Amino acid sequence: MESSKKVTVIGLGDMGTVLASTLLKHGYKVTIWNRTAAKAAPLIAEGAIFIPDVATAIAASPVMITCVTNYDKTRSILGSPAVAPVLAGKVQIELSSGTPKNARDSAIWARERNMDYIDGAILATPSQIGRPDTPIFVSGSKPAYEQHEHILKALAGGLQYMGEEAGAAATWDMGFLSTLFGMTTGFFHGAQIFQSEGIPIAALGAMIAHTAPVLGEMIKRQADVIQAGDYSNPESSLNICADGVQYFVQQAKDAGINAEIPSFILGLFKRAQAAGYGNEQLASVFKILK
Repeated sequence: MESSKKVTVIGLGDMGTVLASTLLKHGYKVTIWNRTAAKAAPLIAEGAIFIPDVATAIAASPVMITCVTNYDKTRSILGSPAVAPVLAGKVQIELSSGTPKNARDSAIWARERNMDYIDGAILATPSQIGRPDTPIFVSGSKPAYEQHEHILKALAGGLQYMGEEAGAAATWDMGFLSTLFGMTTGFFHGAQIFQSEGIPIAALGAMIAHTAPVLGEMIKRQADVIQAGDYSNPESSLNICADGVQYFVQQAKDAGINAEIPSFILGLFKRAQAAGYGNEQLASVFKILK
């Protein structure tokens, strides 16, 4: 088999296991390593090669995907004296979680060991890997990316290269997740409202899915406002939005449900109002967060 079709996957958690399985389905020769050998059994049945010695597993392929708990865990695995001799000339695709600084530090660490480094952020759950729309953001060595793009494309049809700055992918990941967790937390309060009024929560989830493009358009509008620095001419001012959030707090009181989420949001809005931004775009809240 040509060397470009050989990949070593380090780490067989839920995500690492799916990554290895997906590559096997695309015809790659996949070598796997994990501290706990028992996790390798299903992949061995699919055709993966399990090597219990991490240095030997890395040496088996020109490219390794590291997908463990965090960057420090990756460093602890690759940093042992036994592994050092096999790292030179390898391409590392780091798909563990961390910050932009973690990614930059790892890129430096990899270069010091004569490795090419690609940092990646998976914006999907394990069950979503391998789909045409699965998003993975990557950054780092452009030559390495261009040479091995086919590996990442097998994992995520929505693959996007974000540039040579190693921390770029992690930055996009954190921006995405901050938005996701903020929206999801708001949804949890919305679910409380539905439950208190006897309406199925699943109906709210279905409605959000249906209106997702509209929500995306609203967020993009706020991003454009912040980027331009022009908070004037609002369609719905901060004052109007703050009045609306007060109704959430009142409804929670009326229904006897938890009001932490709308109260927190209202507190931010009131701070922005106190700063004199009430007649500006809702995005003016960004200015008090700096």
